[in-house]
Amino acid sequence: MDKEQTKEIKELIDKEIGKTQNKIEEYKELTQPISPENSIGRISRMDAINNKSVAEAALREAQSKLVGLEYMLDRVGDKDFGLCAKCKQQIPLGRMMIMPQSRFCVKCAI
Repeated sequence: MDKEQTKEIKELIDKEIGKTQNKIEEYKELTQPISPENSIGRISRMDAINNKSVAEAALREAQSKLVGLEYMLDRVGDKDFGLCAKCKQQIPLGRMMIMPQSRFCVKCAI
């Protein structure tokens, strides 16, 4: 991987970190406790609880993505950056552009 590609991926990771942090804040607001004293119907309350569960799952996924992005950002200058953590082959640039937090090539990620 050349210096230009490394720079491009670093910028992408920085941008993704910002987006992911914003999403985490949104999800945190959506996962606030549902107050029982609000007079919404039984079906509406069940729907609100279901939506909260979906938001909690999205929050966990976003937090996991953020950890991966921060890990990769720390490794951008390393000689092993861009190599699959399992098979040690070069991760295709397209994959790194789509999923900059991924430490594995497509074959090893399955």
